Amino acid sequence: MKKVLIITYYWPPMGGGGVQRWLKMSKYFREFGWEPIIFTTENGEASVVDESIVSEIPEKTQTLRVPIWEPFDLYKKLLGKKKDEKIAPGMGQETSSNSILHKLSIWVRGNFFIPDARMFWIKPSVAFLDEYLKKNTIDAIVSTGPPHTTHLIALRITKKIKIPWIADFRDPWTNIDFYHKLMLTSFADKKHKRLELEVLRNATKVVTVTWSWAKDFEKIVNRKIDVITNGFDPNDFTESEVQLDEKFSITHAGSLNEDRNPKFLWQVLHELTQELENFSQDLEIKLIGQIDVSVQQDVKQCNLERNLTRFAHLPHGKVISHLISSQILLLPLNDVPNINGVVPGKLFEYIGAKRPILCIGKSTGDASKIIQETNSGIVVDFKDKTLLKRAITSYYLEYKNKNLRISSEGFEKYSRKVLAKQYANALTEITTQQQ
Repeated sequence: MKKVLIITYYWPPMGGGGVQRWLKMSKYFREFGWEPIIFTTENGEASVVDESIVSEIPEKTQTLRVPIWEPFDLYKKLLGKKKDEKIAPGMGQETSSNSILHKLSIWVRGNFFIPDARMFWIKPSVAFLDEYLKKNTIDAIVSTGPPHTTHLIALRITKKIKIPWIADFRDPWTNIDFYHKLMLTSFADKKHKRLELEVLRNATKVVTVTWSWAKDFEKIVNRKIDVITNGFDPNDFTESEVQLDEKFSITHAGSLNEDRNPKFLWQVLHELTQELENFSQDLEIKLIGQIDVSVQQDVKQCNLERNLTRFAHLPHGKVISHLISSQILLLPLNDVPNINGVVPGKLFEYIGAKRPILCIGKSTGDASKIIQETNSGIVVDFKDKTLLKRAITSYYLEYKNKNLRISSEGFEKYSRKVLAKQYANALTEITTQQQ
């Protein structure tokens, strides 16, 4: 059994989408000849805590933890937040207060904390792993980001000790959808790009999660970038009898920031409450996770508050239960320049739930490609109000006739076990090359 050191900031009891990829990879690695060893934080700032997924960590998995100092206490003081209050992921803002201070904090974050606010974890992590690797044999390293601090830890370690290394990008670095909002100085922008290029050049292999993002990385560095997508774990979807919601439920799981706020969806739903008999009484909008203040304001403005059910956070298993019982699953994407590669991890769990997906995005993007090839839903282009209204009306009429279902196909290749085998093969490839 070969050993792989996985450098990840996100690990149980942290919850949310950032944890799932490597928690699930680790779950299946042993079946393909790889023993996962986890390196993570002892006290990282978690926007979501989910104690329920601790039980999914493979038995007897060695977990190495090093403390981290993060500037989030200062950030919370600046915005008048309580010390134990959770911070919205990405660029989200949950209240409209302190908007100027919020923008100031983003500027500070982008220009002074490079590559990210976890940068103070690099030095102690390298020191710890330097000592650990002198006493323990590791066959390969995987660093997974964001935060991209993890890649810099791996970069420094592999410069000291020759170990095959995969840099795993769950999201882009300088091509991330909110990069332009960081208000970077020329100096900071150049430093981000220099560090990104150094990682891309020095990793033995670079992996990302979508085909379009692989092409974006290939434009930065002259080398092949591999794609291993996110996926769903079939073991999470084993409920024998599924009781669908009585209401015409439209469910979104995960954080919903301003860029993904589907403004014209709320307008269409409001219009349908006026146009379709009983639609207002039947409609339920379920939002599971942290949402931006703009979402709350728009829902209220469209007189949909009575239809809204909010869950600030639920354990992963309960989120899955909501997905498989919902009438429709909502997937709004970011209308940003790198939209082609935007494929939220939740898409694969939506597919696993086998309920109709309503995606608001780009018909030629990678998310659309996956939805179309698995026959798992409808993709509506940004601002195509006519098609959106027609799609929701069609779904609603099928719901009223108790005939709202989907016949998904070809989704098995997105099973977490299948993807873990792909990753194990990639690890075997780079260790064989170095022998």
